[in-house]
Amino acid sequence: MDPLARFLLFVALPAVVVFSLIEALVLARRTAYDWKAAGVSLLDLVGRTAVQIFVPLSLATPFIVLAYQHRLTTIALDGWTALLALFIGQEFCYYWFHRAAHRVRWFWCNHAVHHSPNQLNLSAAYRIGVLSRLTGSAVFYTPLVWLGFPPKIVFQMLSLNLLYQFWIHATWIPRLGWLEWVLNTPSSHRVHHAANLEYLDANYGGVLIVFDRLFGTYRAERDELPCRYGLVTPMSGYNPLRIEFHQWAALARDLVRARSLRAVAGHLFGPPGWKPDGEGDTTEDLRRRAAIQDPEVDARRPTVHAPVP
Repeated sequence: MDPLARFLLFVALPAVVVFSLIEALVLARRTAYDWKAAGVSLLDLVGRTAVQIFVPLSLATPFIVLAYQHRLTTIALDGWTALLALFIGQEFCYYWFHRAAHRVRWFWCNHAVHHSPNQLNLSAAYRIGVLSRLTGSAVFYTPLVWLGFPPKIVFQMLSLNLLYQFWIHATWIPRLGWLEWVLNTPSSHRVHHAANLEYLDANYGGVLIVFDRLFGTYRAERDELPCRYGLVTPMSGYNPLRIEFHQWAALARDLVRARSLRAVAGHLFGPPGWKPDGEGDTTEDLRRRAAIQDPEVDARRPTVHAPVP
């Protein structure tokens, strides 16, 4: 085990648990704190760590190996320019992974676990889903491996990205001024975790928010629209097995009922809520029924000015 891996396992991991506990003790003195949800998050952390230790491979492993065998070059991380290129590239790949985790049902089945807490706090940061590796989501980072970055370094950079994201799950940190234009901040991430229809499918960045601004998925937190956290249909109860696998069970039921290859593909790779008849519960369907304009479409619509008399 290399020094960075030891740091992540034996220093960073205990530290995030301790800091989340400190936050819990402070918040519990001010308002009702959901200790049971925090316990579920801790169980998820333990279970996911065990899975990663005993099942070190993922569905993406063959693609990563193939990409490295046929890499364009070998990039030596011996200077700040190579490290900066890896950081920017990793942020780009993370953005598209995270966007797919909300827009492709196969990936959402695991990612929904992270969004299942009805309170947003630091403990929610490490509720990620025990099957995160087995979904094959690491395939989104194969372009970096193909370009010549060593796979081990690529995924260590991803671990540091996720470590950064720990603190942005706090609801008590205010907006951070001009940093909101560049970084993924607690304010931006509150929007990401919100189940309000106006906020859905936004702010996918890891450390940076610039790709959201570039690709039209950035939404600012609004004072007049408080965030409601959790899933669109809130999870009730604290059964860890149900929280981990309810989306997978729903997918299995839909696949059993599917009557065509189109339906199978739609349920697997369409957005969450997709139905073969078009009357589903996707973000677009929910907004249409609620007569809420898609903010991304609205942002692209040209402004029409009234003629000056």
